[in-house]
Amino acid sequence: MANFQKLTPRSEDYSKWYNELVVKADLAEQSAVRGCMVIKPYGYAIWETIQTELDRRFKEKGVKNAYFPLLIPKSFLSREAEHVEGFAKECAVVTHHRLMNDPNGKGVVVDPQAKLEEELIIRPTSETIIWSTYKNWISSYRDLPILCNQWCNVMRWEMRTRLFLRTAEFLWQEGHTAHETKEEAEDYARQMLDVYADFAENVMAIPVVKGVKSPNERFAGALNTYCIEALMQDGKALQAGTSHFLGQNFAKSFDVQFLSKENKYEYVWATSWGVSTRLMGALIMTHSDDNGLVLPPHLAPIQVVIVPIFKTPEQLNALMDKLNPIADQLKALGIRVKVDTDEKYTPGYKFADYELKGVPVRLAMGGRDLENGTIEIARRDTQTKETISLDGIVAKIQALLEEIQKNLLTKALDFRIAGTREVNSYDEFKEELKKGGFLLAHWDGTAETEQRIKDETKATIRCIPLADLPGHKNEPGKCMVTGKPSAGRVIFALNY
Repeated sequence: MANFQKLTPRSEDYSKWYNELVVKADLAEQSAVRGCMVIKPYGYAIWETIQTELDRRFKEKGVKNAYFPLLIPKSFLSREAEHVEGFAKECAVVTHHRLMNDPNGKGVVVDPQAKLEEELIIRPTSETIIWSTYKNWISSYRDLPILCNQWCNVMRWEMRTRLFLRTAEFLWQEGHTAHETKEEAEDYARQMLDVYADFAENVMAIPVVKGVKSPNERFAGALNTYCIEALMQDGKALQAGTSHFLGQNFAKSFDVQFLSKENKYEYVWATSWGVSTRLMGALIMTHSDDNGLVLPPHLAPIQVVIVPIFKTPEQLNALMDKLNPIADQLKALGIRVKVDTDEKYTPGYKFADYELKGVPVRLAMGGRDLENGTIEIARRDTQTKETISLDGIVAKIQALLEEIQKNLLTKALDFRIAGTREVNSYDEFKEELKKGGFLLAHWDGTAETEQRIKDETKATIRCIPLADLPGHKNEPGKCMVTGKPSAGRVIFALNY
């Protein structure tokens, strides 16, 4: 049952608003395991839509789904030095394989005789176990490319957690590809970045900036990390997806070679790429308001809810004679519809519940509408409603859903454009950072300057944009901190 106690306004405490919304909209809740969450059915339905839409796009790129082990031998992580250093502090380790009854009668304890010969790591990411497997799959150029993806859970031991945004265990997909040439691998990493950007904008209605990470922010073990960055309502950035060009690092670590067309043994070139349930956080913080969740129609588990308002069974039957054909026609068009005839809750309760859960379009019909041949239609994005004729209602709803989808993207894009500003001095940077947003600033390209800015301001380089942002032409200049030459402006922001 939904909790309709008012949400804390975003302007008062954005973090508290977010936490309340996740719980009250029935998306997720804390579990009995510290740092891990329970994704509730409504939240999981949104995640399933994300999975379905992305999975279709992956398969259009030739990707096939597979599954690899949850547990990774510790020695595998030791083979790629930069990779293990990047994840060492986040790893959960399995040391024993058996429990026993406590001799003192206090439940169960770990059996000290059941210590593993080699500890196993609960996967923080799967490059090592997958590349140990690819060694068995690859011997010739004829075996390439391999384009695999898995939908699974991972664990990264987080001390400070927040539902969807940062949890010890989370759901994601991770693609891992093997290629014959450097050019092919780099091109594929960029292709998958484009897939993520297209999905974010056309399904989630979240405008993103495509870019490449600075060396300090790069994925551990990658030669290049490409990313999509989004701007949340509170002015903080959120990394919404990454695609990594891994070079030959993992192929060399696991000795994955192939016999080339020239009859020479060469190391394979690799990519990996992924998005996670963090996208749920991005969805909430891009569109939602003080009344609850706002869902773009392309993503909503329920796109249209139909609520008959009735007092007697006879009146309900008369209403359903009008409403069932509308629902059937909408479903035939592939629109996700729910007809709510539940008598346990009042229409007012239902309206509040569907508003809190972000259902894009609500239809309501009562006795007077039945007499007049009309229906009330409410849209969640603008919180407006009107009474219209039943004539042509299905076509109107279909068009309205697309209008809402476009409106949410336009609104979010306008917000990002307004929140993107150029700064030219370090003092100006520090002052503007207080307002949030994407700050376009010159940087001298050194890790030292990047680290100094992070230490002094907590701002990080979100990405080096791959193209000019609207209203901003990226040209060479001088670093705002050191005055040294800068190839172009990069995006700094506070981030999640």
